[in-house]
Amino acid sequence: SSSQEMTNVTAVREFRLLGFRSNPQCQILLFLVFLVIYILTILGNIIIISVVTLEPRLHSPMYKFLSNLSFLEVCYITTIVPKMLANLLAKRKSISFSGCMAQLYYFVSLGATECYLLAVMAYDRYLAVCEPLHYSVAMTAESYTRLAVGSWVTGVFTGFLPCLMVSRLHFCSYNLIDHFFCDISPLLKLSCSDTTFTETVIFILSLLVLSSCFLLTLVSYLLIILSILKIPSASGKRTTFSTCSSHLMVVTIYYGTMISMYVRPTYNLSSELNKAVSVLYTVITPLLNPVIYSLRNTAFKKAWEKIVVRH
Repeated sequence: SSSQEMTNVTAVREFRLLGFRSNPQCQILLFLVFLVIYILTILGNIIIISVVTLEPRLHSPMYKFLSNLSFLEVCYITTIVPKMLANLLAKRKSISFSGCMAQLYYFVSLGATECYLLAVMAYDRYLAVCEPLHYSVAMTAESYTRLAVGSWVTGVFTGFLPCLMVSRLHFCSYNLIDHFFCDISPLLKLSCSDTTFTETVIFILSLLVLSSCFLLTLVSYLLIILSILKIPSASGKRTTFSTCSSHLMVVTIYYGTMISMYVRPTYNLSSELNKAVSVLYTVITPLLNPVIYSLRNTAFKKAWEKIVVRH
């Protein structure tokens, strides 16, 4: 029977998440800090989605992509933070085997979707700045939908392979994960199988996804910057650059941390440093997105003021 096989494959029914090693007072402080960040992130991203939906002038592809990104950030941070908050207060910081695999799957697929969306948004900005006359022809409602749906669907499929491979590994009696969520590298360290093949496949996949999206995004921005430098007026340069610089900031923070984490075949970072870097892209980036995009964007601020006044 399959349950019999499962018992042979994994003696581990649940994992214990070590989380952040610190005294109880510190745990409560961390709980409060992360809770506030979580609430602000959810609120900030819901505000973006609402403003884009309610304001007809923001129904352009750029803002529709932005509300996609905001929805993604809400899902992404919810995959990690609620369980982390519960564990910060719990005596027994555990997660079931299936819960752990589910968290890993959502984390990987949403992370990949974010890469695709950021690349698509950079392409959208490239068309708007460098090919303004072709923009309305190239970025129709149909092509926007194709790009957005494509990003989500590809992301959903990207998560399958790493998750399947990790779930097929043997986990013997030792079940302490030295992390605050079920991430790939702590699980690979924990397995008593030979993880060389799994590590190689995941490394190649991460490299393909991250580097291709990063390169697309980078090339789009280089072309945008070159195009901006050709604008004769200083104020013209400023306006165009301010719309793109915010996106560039998000992209730099996100890829910087992601690449440092996943695109290295040997996982030799100290676990505490590992956790600190992970906090950047699992907790901080989802909060920064709404802040950077909405505060740096005049059209968005005007729409927000209009809605607030209206109600």
